[in-house]
Amino acid sequence: MSWETPSVRVRELIRKGAQIVLDPPVAWLAELDEATLAGAHRAVIAQDPVLAAGTRRSTRSNLLFWASANVHRPGERVPANVGELPVAVARDLVRRGLNESALDAYRAGQGVALRLWIQICFSLTSDTEELRELLDLSCRSISAFVDDTIAAVSELIAREREELTQGTHAERRETVALLLDGAPIPRARAEQRLGYRLAGRHTAAVVWSDEPQADLAALDRAAEQIGASAGDARPLAVHASAATRWVWVHGRPDPAGLLDHLQADPRANVRIAVGSTGDGLDGFRRSHLDALTVQRMLARLDSPQPLATHDEVEMVALLTTDLDHADQFVRRVLGDLAGADADLTEAVRVYIAEQCNVTHAAQRLYIHRNTLLRRLAHAERLLPRSLAADVVAVGAALEVHRWRG
Repeated sequence: MSWETPSVRVRELIRKGAQIVLDPPVAWLAELDEATLAGAHRAVIAQDPVLAAGTRRSTRSNLLFWASANVHRPGERVPANVGELPVAVARDLVRRGLNESALDAYRAGQGVALRLWIQICFSLTSDTEELRELLDLSCRSISAFVDDTIAAVSELIAREREELTQGTHAERRETVALLLDGAPIPRARAEQRLGYRLAGRHTAAVVWSDEPQADLAALDRAAEQIGASAGDARPLAVHASAATRWVWVHGRPDPAGLLDHLQADPRANVRIAVGSTGDGLDGFRRSHLDALTVQRMLARLDSPQPLATHDEVEMVALLTTDLDHADQFVRRVLGDLAGADADLTEAVRVYIAEQCNVTHAAQRLYIHRNTLLRRLAHAERLLPRSLAADVVAVGAALEVHRWRG
């Protein structure tokens, strides 16, 4: 693509516009994020919290990279963005078995960015000739930058794929993928490659962090803790992405012990989703799918909870498939109780979970029986309908409210 040096005036206009882009309004970024993960081709990425967060950060980094280059050297061709974020995304795409087609997220981001840039250009000048030159050059600049970046990241993906097709980790990932897909791989061969016994009862978990600089050692420690809490000295851990571990153990890990482990190092921002427990290969597969359901639910709700098990959130996962409707349900059923203090909503939730037994609920909450009765009376005044008349719906709404944070 030919590249002519723009006039001094247009260079100054590009610099001013790029300075605006470097401090984008929140609404712009929200629109960019939505477009980046929309569409059937990007559904796999959108459903994975780690891949989704990485893709959003990478697309935003492209926007800021282009703008920064044009602040310092307005009108010059911007080199490809092959910084830390795009490299990390390329690595994760390969580890999840995805290919270069996932980079069409960059094209979606380009469409949004270009439309917003045109709005900026029209705010900078009303001179027809200046505007023509400004739009012509900047649109070619954005297009060339995205083309070059996709080409460079595609090359990174190819190189990363070549490196990851050898070694123990690659063999484990491949074997697990075959088992999850139901491929007819001999059990003995699979067990040999995994170093994990496929007979017996299994519980799967997903360990992840969506922080830009994830503490990988903390992820590995959490994976080991899952095995320790289940009494399994040899858990199976697979690196699904740089910041995601898929884990299987024989037996059932202790959620309370895992939560204590996570709370002992909150700065690591490690999260765990625990699946159901099942027998044999079917249990191996089902538990993993359930753990993924829990992980996606936590991401969908933007939940602050660091740990969740499928047993405790299965109903919430089903209720929150459509998040807007779930929020409407909570507001309609709870009324003013939805905005009450956590102590009050938790008192009602535990009371319902204990089958409306005041004594048992008070013991579980570590409060006096009379304190619980006062809180229940307060909740009655806030609820649109009597608790006794709507106990099932209130219990369900409070569960959604709890995980929604």
